[in-house]
Amino acid sequence: MPIANKNLIAISGAPGAGKTTLLEVLQSRGYACVPEVARRIIQEQMQSSGNALPWQDKTAYIHLMLEGSIASFLQHQHAQHPTFFDRGLLDTLGYAHIIQLPDQHAIEEACNLHRYAKIFLAPPWRAIYTTDTERKQTFDEALTSFETVVNAYSRCGYDPILLPLTTPNERADFVLSHLDLR
Repeated sequence: MPIANKNLIAISGAPGAGKTTLLEVLQSRGYACVPEVARRIIQEQMQSSGNALPWQDKTAYIHLMLEGSIASFLQHQHAQHPTFFDRGLLDTLGYAHIIQLPDQHAIEEACNLHRYAKIFLAPPWRAIYTTDTERKQTFDEALTSFETVVNAYSRCGYDPILLPLTTPNERADFVLSHLDLR
């Protein structure tokens, strides 16, 4: 039976499109925010000289993403107030499609079992896109990643809400108004 909670909201979308900045604004307004699992894994792997990285052992990386995303969801499954996730479990499914993981059944099953109330997607935004030590994709790769993630959310029955290309505060207002929290 699917696990769903009206208070679990995922902010997903293209790499470098302002998701984390939006979550920082929401957190500054008193909302609970859950950090991105994939970025944490990359940081941990780099610090420990591990190879479960998107540019090394992609299969090991995706297994850690799946485990971490499920654990993060379950940790917050009983949230009594709106809780915003920096990316969601379905981003793992999108990444599985990008790397053409042969067996995606466990990821699809996890995505169908662990459901978010709402999904907001940050579209690719060239004007603010930058790379860093954990984000190495080109902007064109970010575009492909976005399309794949949109497809993953849609295939799993979500109707994602596209975030406007505007200031972080205006984006926060947009999200909160769609959740009737303003």
